[in-house]
Amino acid sequence: MKTTFEIAIFEGDGIGPEIMAPTLDLLRGLAVEGGYDFSFKDAPAGAAHYQQTGDSFPAASMATARGADAILLSAMGLPDVRYPDGTEISPQIDLRKALTLFAGVRPVTIRPGQPTPLATDKPVDFVLIRESTEGLFYTQGRGEVEADEARETLRITRAISEPLFKFAFDLAASRKAAGRGPGKVTCVDKANVFRAFAFFREMFDAEAARHPDIAADHAYVDATALWMVERPWTFDVMVTENMFGDILSDLGAGLMGGLGLAPSADIGHDHAVFQPCHGSAPDIAGQGVANPMAMILSAAMMLDWLGARNGVDAMTADGARLRDAVDRVVAERRVLTRDLGGTAGTADVAMAVKEALS
Repeated sequence: MKTTFEIAIFEGDGIGPEIMAPTLDLLRGLAVEGGYDFSFKDAPAGAAHYQQTGDSFPAASMATARGADAILLSAMGLPDVRYPDGTEISPQIDLRKALTLFAGVRPVTIRPGQPTPLATDKPVDFVLIRESTEGLFYTQGRGEVEADEARETLRITRAISEPLFKFAFDLAASRKAAGRGPGKVTCVDKANVFRAFAFFREMFDAEAARHPDIAADHAYVDATALWMVERPWTFDVMVTENMFGDILSDLGAGLMGGLGLAPSADIGHDHAVFQPCHGSAPDIAGQGVANPMAMILSAAMMLDWLGARNGVDAMTADGARLRDAVDRVVAERRVLTRDLGGTAGTADVAMAVKEALS
């Protein structure tokens, strides 16, 4: 059985390196205890690298990503560093497309003691799956702009949508088996207006028929946004198009009190990237005050995925341990960064999570 795993490390921009370092320290400690090992390989990329070298994503870094067992990516991009056409530098999107990472996984969990704008104490634990390679992002950087008109193309294909829906139903089944959800998948679309989304829904229904033990329903995206605010505890697994998922995932982060506790994964057939949902926050870079929890929770998702994929139960168990440790730190509310209402620094929070693990 494989016990050593190569991880491509994209340190990112702004606060990226500051939240990556303690995360790797936690992973090293877990590996020693769990009887497995990591080989971390640096993969330079991003806005700062582009500013220094004129290359935002070196070919060698892409090769490192392709050859790795998993990819751990920190916050990327700087608002003042852009390509000549004005678009942002986003290697994370380049990775999604190059490695066909079609399933963008965004957990939404409100933990005990976690700040939230919701006026309820009902538990919230659902997962939004965003298709991450096509949809309205299909012509990213290639849209047509004329003097009086601009066009972008929304593309939905069977080759991507069918495995996306299979992933969603498999996830709902695994959550049901673990006691984390009732076993339900909701297709979020706009099939009442666009033929492309009617096509999307037809493929969803075909996959749903293959999973009679999992409930399936539909919701229009505008109604979903309303229900995420009014009754988010009714959702289990949601699956949607790229742009809709981009918007709804930030709404989900808002329910959790902000992006500081919002991890994510982008998963394909052979590769997966794990990264926090938040940006690089250059205004606080170098001050030691960034919240590392979303980065740590993304690493926990990586442990889950690697453990399940390779049959290493210790890794799967450590993913749960790492999440539980973050939950305890949040619930105690003694050591939190200022975005969560505290005064602690990055190192303080990382140390609190490390202590909670033991």
